[in-house]
Amino acid sequence: MKKKSMPRKVKNHTSQNHLPRLAFHNFKFLDAPEARSLRILAEYLEPQERLRREGVKNTVVFFGSARILPRDVAVLKLNELTRKTKKGAKRTPAAELKAARQAVQMSRYYEEAREVSKLLTSWALSLKNGPNFLVVCSGGGPGIMEAANRGAAEAGGRSIGLNIKLPVEQVPNPYITPELSLVFKYFFMRKLWFAQPAKALIVFPGGFGTLDEMWEFLTLMQTNKIRNRVTIILYGEKYWTRVINFDAMIKSGTVDREDMKLFSLVNTPAQAMQILKANLSRDLSLRPTVRQPFP
Repeated sequence: MKKKSMPRKVKNHTSQNHLPRLAFHNFKFLDAPEARSLRILAEYLEPQERLRREGVKNTVVFFGSARILPRDVAVLKLNELTRKTKKGAKRTPAAELKAARQAVQMSRYYEEAREVSKLLTSWALSLKNGPNFLVVCSGGGPGIMEAANRGAAEAGGRSIGLNIKLPVEQVPNPYITPELSLVFKYFFMRKLWFAQPAKALIVFPGGFGTLDEMWEFLTLMQTNKIRNRVTIILYGEKYWTRVINFDAMIKSGTVDREDMKLFSLVNTPAQAMQILKANLSRDLSLRPTVRQPFP
């Protein structure tokens, strides 16, 4: 006799394993091209909520090269190369020695960015408007960005780091206040958060990224597309006038001489602080810019 076959168990489709997920818990979907608009919106709303929660009112932004080294690191590298050459081991290429000497020269900007940030933070804390009334903000990486966060920390203040996801991962520097360390996927959303709460911008020597961000600020100011008036300082007159021929632009009629008033050129921390104090002191009754809608 044939054995009676047992009835097949039907899977319970209402079991926990088969419950559909909420769309905003579906991380595969959130990473897909179809959810790009949601990711963009998140990169506006989450930083806004974070800055409000931490009580940040206004920022002073530092731009500059990620490649500029602290003075002690640059000197150590040059000394090591020189020592190897003197020992007669494998001869150090002239180009490598030249680059190491140049790195020592450029390291002055790291130390001076650090000093400006330290002075600025000490001054901001002395205003008795709260520790987050005027906060240093950087791109969160190494070089000038690190110097800015480091100076703020040395003055006993907090500082912001707006990092960015890159093909070669950029690690947040250790001097950022942890609660104010953010990371972005989209460059344009990161730029928005550089600009929206900013009361001042200090641009140290840098490359493509620094120039891109600097022109963005200048264009917003030139076209009155930014609500808060931003003090813009280009630090290192020799570098900037060599890299950008402002006179040629004026003579060619591509910018007005009046546009040169959008920024100031300085060479020392004292000069930078003089401008910052004069301009920001006039605006100490300023409204917190983080709470204003971005135009």
